[in-house]
Amino acid sequence: MTNPHQNTEFGSNGRTAYGYLAVPDRPGPGVVVIQEWWGLTDHVADVANRFAEEGFVALAPDLFGGHTTHDPQEAARMMQELPVDQAARDLGGAVDHLLGHEMVAGSSVGVVGFCMGGKFAIVLAAQEGDRVGAIVPFYGIPSPTETDFSRLTAPMLGHFGEYDRGVSVEAVGEMSEAIQQQSDVRPQIQIYPAGHAFFNDRNPASYHEDSAQLAWPRTIDFLRRHLAS
Repeated sequence: MTNPHQNTEFGSNGRTAYGYLAVPDRPGPGVVVIQEWWGLTDHVADVANRFAEEGFVALAPDLFGGHTTHDPQEAARMMQELPVDQAARDLGGAVDHLLGHEMVAGSSVGVVGFCMGGKFAIVLAAQEGDRVGAIVPFYGIPSPTETDFSRLTAPMLGHFGEYDRGVSVEAVGEMSEAIQQQSDVRPQIQIYPAGHAFFNDRNPASYHEDSAQLAWPRTIDFLRRHLAS
């Protein structure tokens, strides 16, 4: 039985950050869950709860200071006002918080991100080195020409849509190649017969049930294997 919704705060980059914490009833691996560009929505909180039900201590940082939106233009504006490197440094506080949490087992955490959060997840892992033990980006990637992957050590499982108009299969391949050139990581890439945001079951226009139901157990299995204490 997981705990109910918990708002939490933690130190991050010299200031106080906020987020949503879901805790299982016994110690387990920690997972940072990074939001889409819509903000820390009910969908993101629900994903954190689902991780807790699987035995993970899941922390979803609130990168937009409590703001959420359903307007793509507003979401794009909020994302543009949050530089990738700055966000990754702020997210380092979430890694600190989980590694110091009494219910977190192990010396590294997993990072799972969606859309914007998928991009941030990879950059965070590259910044944090071996404090991140597994990365699972969903349909979000950083620029391979603007990102330093040399400190990346975490195994990566990526979930992407074949028909994603924002993150092409070719772009995913270029990122994977850059990671392999700069580090020892060999990303595992899963391509689904879906478009962007296929995992978001709160958005009927994008949700692809068959793909989402494949991606979830793959994610859980991957995290359990690589975050085993």
